[in-house]
Amino acid sequence: MDLRYFNQTGWTAIFSGTETEIGRMVRVEAWDPATGTALVVDPKRGAMRPVTDYEDFSHLEKADQVVAAVPGGGWRAHWKDEGPGKTPLTEQVLAWLITSQGRATAITMDAHGHVDDADSADVFIPPGEDLGQA
Repeated sequence: MDLRYFNQTGWTAIFSGTETEIGRMVRVEAWDPATGTALVVDPKRGAMRPVTDYEDFSHLEKADQVVAAVPGGGWRAHWKDEGPGKTPLTEQVLAWLITSQGRATAITMDAHGHVDDADSADVFIPPGEDLGQA
């Protein structure tokens, strides 16, 4: 799961692109109360705008809604070949994001302070266990 698929409304607008803009995914921020049309932020205008105002609007896709965050509690994520030179890599789980569907996604932070989801991890190691036990 990629973090860009999380948002509060549970929907993402997909745009195919134009001659001047590349294709993109944009979070649906709200719904127009009169028409029910999905609204996204237009950074150029600094305002909410209906997706149907964009010539390259393609469709909406379901996104996960985060309903809770639980501390990582000593869990670690391990990848067999994601470290430097395809070496093993283990990172601490900072938190678990819990979605409205009950899915738990581990959030990790690397040595440089970059935060990402760890869904591609080969294994999650519970607190108190090492790789030999996992």
